[in-house]
Amino acid sequence: TQSTWETKMAASGIGRITVKNSGLFLCDMQEKFRKTISFYPQIIAVSNRMLKTAQILDVPVVVTEQYPKGLGPTVSELDVSKCPVFPKMKFSMMIPEVEEHIKQFPDLKSIVLCGIESHVCVQSSVLDMRERGFDVHVVVDAVSSRSMVDRMFALQRMKEAGAYLTTSESVILGMCGGSDHPNFREIQKIIWDAAPDSGLLGHTVKGETPV
Repeated sequence: TQSTWETKMAASGIGRITVKNSGLFLCDMQEKFRKTISFYPQIIAVSNRMLKTAQILDVPVVVTEQYPKGLGPTVSELDVSKCPVFPKMKFSMMIPEVEEHIKQFPDLKSIVLCGIESHVCVQSSVLDMRERGFDVHVVVDAVSSRSMVDRMFALQRMKEAGAYLTTSESVILGMCGGSDHPNFREIQKIIWDAAPDSGLLGHTVKGETPV
């Protein structure tokens, strides 16, 4: 059956994304970080693409905010008014409230992750998610840090922990599965223009790029 086939594919470790088994997690994309995060406008724009796609495809969305009393709410460009938003003090998104919330999605196997900072809250979330058996897809053009060095080595560290490094367009089209998807024309409008450059290939450490 189809469900048996999907189960086998999930177990095979190839990291296939489907609408049925995926959730979008937006990590700590808050107002107070505007002046400090590298390529923050671009990261926000790409994350907005991911959010709009998730809403069109009815993919669960989880949003966290790190100490919102001091760091402010999620940036206004991301309309999370219809999403569950969880305040936190821990770096990881996998706080008890989030873990309880996602129990209502028993098919959730793949977490698509965007946000900041790559080397702190995003990385901590990845490690916790991997320990809990989730496939994690880090959207490299939707995560960043203050320092590009921290961003680069966080991506490397997360890949070593078993996360899949991918791009926004790859995830978006992967969720659709084909141009015959009933929502494809809506999705196509989101990605019609190329995603903004977030500096991934323009910065190197010892001649190596983040990916």
